Amino acid sequence: MPVTVIAEAGVNHNGDLETAKAMARVARDCGADIVKYQTAVPELVISRFAEKAAYQKETTGAAESQLEMVRRLHFDFAAHRELKEYCDSIGIQYLSAPFDIPSVEFLGTLGLPLIKVPSGEITNLPYLEAVGRLNTPVLLSTGMSTLGEITDALGILDDTGCPAVTVLHCNTQYPTPYEDANLTAMLELYDQFGLPVGLSDHTPGVECAVAAVALGATVIEKHFTLDRSWPGPDQKASLEPPELRALVDAVRHTEAALGSGVKHVTASEAPNKAVARKSIVAARDIRRGEVFTAENLLTKRPGDGISPMRWYEVLGQTAKRDFAADEKIEL
Repeated sequence: MPVTVIAEAGVNHNGDLETAKAMARVARDCGADIVKYQTAVPELVISRFAEKAAYQKETTGAAESQLEMVRRLHFDFAAHRELKEYCDSIGIQYLSAPFDIPSVEFLGTLGLPLIKVPSGEITNLPYLEAVGRLNTPVLLSTGMSTLGEITDALGILDDTGCPAVTVLHCNTQYPTPYEDANLTAMLELYDQFGLPVGLSDHTPGVECAVAAVALGATVIEKHFTLDRSWPGPDQKASLEPPELRALVDAVRHTEAALGSGVKHVTASEAPNKAVARKSIVAARDIRRGEVFTAENLLTKRPGDGISPMRWYEVLGQTAKRDFAADEKIEL
């Protein structure tokens, strides 16, 4: 199956529905399979005492509370339904990450083929039970998580009816320093759980997505924005449209380059065998009846004659005709 590329719009629309629709068009035009948003009832997600993360304070200021910020950036359910219908109409799959149980239940009414569990909800037992009851495949993001916490979350999802999970390796810092990306942890996740794995990538560039595909990722999720200079908590850790296009192309090229895993001569390189390889040829003029020796033979291109791998088979035999210098030897 081809790698699924999710273009994470998140809240980079800044609460404007037309911008969110424009982002869906851009994601489609850049070749992404899915455009992803976030669904929440802010008052059910964030207490009035919750502070912003350090990166959020840097990008949106410290005066505004986390709750005030999310209220400003979120869409209500009606807007999400309209957004889902719009995505359907333009030919890209809509996905959203719910942050509370009513949002989980609302997304369940949209008939989505996937539900995304964000990293912050992986220890939220009643939330995970609600997700499992949807009986919908899940993308489980594992930022900030231990193997034990992932194990517990998978158990809850399984016990409550979730039919399938893809485990997404993730580092929940925006942007993630490359030295903290820890991509080979995907291999441990696969070995530990035997489930498909992927990457929710918050590093600045596209390199980690390429490396993740080479390591076996089946899903790549990446934040994008229409303009990185816009205000908002995630803009600076997001790709702009040309970079998103480059990421999709890089993922497609990488999965094509991985091939079958079986070493063989490909159709593209086969014609070059004769050009690049060598044959046994006469080092000088050789007369009929002369014995072939290491002194009167050489190996030279092209490689459409006797292979040099038969060198010792040829040595000691007798020339059955005259050979000019550089002429391919025949037995």
